[in-house]
Amino acid sequence: MTHHASAGQDGRAMIDKAEGRTFWGRLAGWGPYRTLMRLATSSPRRQFVILAVFPVLWVVTQHLGPMLQMLRVSLTDAYPVAPGVQQHFTLDNYARFFGDRIFWMPFFRTLTFAGVFTFCTLIITYPVAYFLARHVSRKNQMLFLLLLLVPFWVGEIVRTYAIMILLGNTGAVNLVLQTLGLIDRPIPFMYTSFSMGVGIVYLTALYMLLPLYSALEKLPKSMNEAAADLGAGAWTRFRRISLPLTIEGIASGCTLVFLISTGFYATPILLGGPSTTVFAQTIAGFFHVAGDEWPTGAAFATIMFMAALLITAAFQKLMGSLRRGERP
Repeated sequence: MTHHASAGQDGRAMIDKAEGRTFWGRLAGWGPYRTLMRLATSSPRRQFVILAVFPVLWVVTQHLGPMLQMLRVSLTDAYPVAPGVQQHFTLDNYARFFGDRIFWMPFFRTLTFAGVFTFCTLIITYPVAYFLARHVSRKNQMLFLLLLLVPFWVGEIVRTYAIMILLGNTGAVNLVLQTLGLIDRPIPFMYTSFSMGVGIVYLTALYMLLPLYSALEKLPKSMNEAAADLGAGAWTRFRRISLPLTIEGIASGCTLVFLISTGFYATPILLGGPSTTVFAQTIAGFFHVAGDEWPTGAAFATIMFMAALLITAAFQKLMGSLRRGERP
């Protein structure tokens, strides 16, 4: 017994000695540091405040701050204010949108494109997420996810140029169709709503895929197996089990893709044409001219922001009703 106690004391002394040689070991043994840590973690409320202070600062400075600044600029008659000029608050910038129908077409076109492209992204990525979550072994799922993430290691512009190369007159799609003898001359895919749609679906697929995969991966396989034992077919199992239990993932993915799609600027310029002008290009036009047009651009951006939020709120309410089994 005496021998074991002595060995334990020796081991503890060796650990203390080793920790004392490192920076963190010396810091942990420093009196003021230990007092500060004791005061900071003495109550759950203090622990909550310490954990919440950095996320709150991030949200306020990086998210709410710019939005509130944009809202303030949208309510002024000039920004930046020239020396000696008095700045006034006004609603004329908002009235300009509602009073001129020329701005309505790109606005509603953007919302329509965002809705259609979100639906297309859902239809394309759902089978991929389903296969990955339900038919790929767990040890290979991370490898497949990594392969799917490879294109997203580069930026939006690089991926958009990749779509241009793919859909160009001498691109892979036209070369395959000509090689198969299906067409005699290249199909002009580029600078149309089709090429812009392909680009946006490609750019936003990841934001739909991950929520769907997360929802499908949590779905117990035993439920489908029990339904199959009771005679339910594949379509019935999908419609009555898989689809209702993955509504949360569908709602999250569709919300992300829709909101992102309303703000694309570079992709519509590079892949779209004159008939696919979106509202982000209209807003950018005000910021590319003199400063007295910035408040109008800020007002238009606020209108698009509020419209996207209202549509998203209505969509979330609809999906919530479906999730609870209620009729919308």
